Amino acid sequence: MAEALSPEQIEEHLKTLDGWTADGRRIERLYSIPHVQGAAFVMHIAAIQNEFGHHSDATLGYKTVHVSISSSDIGGYVAEHDIELARRIQEIASVHGAG
Repeated sequence: MAEALSPEQIEEHLKTLDGWTADGRRIERLYSIPHVQGAAFVMHIAAIQNEFGHHSDATLGYKTVHVSISSSDIGGYVAEHDIELARRIQEIASVHGAG
């Protein structure tokens, strides 16, 4: 079972994740992206989530995609695999034109 990261550990990781923030229970990012490209981005995120066996929330809005990640198996806190999922999402964002 995963272990929750401390707020300090999360903040250290976020220094390497452009635009991601933490609220104590999750890490999240709002991407600006045209709507149709955003839909493709969300589908790509879903594929990565399936690969990880770990699912986050990705919400398609008008010209935005909001991603929120935490681990339900540890009470909704952030674990190391949440950080890795955010890294993978960040890696594909530019391919979709998300910024």
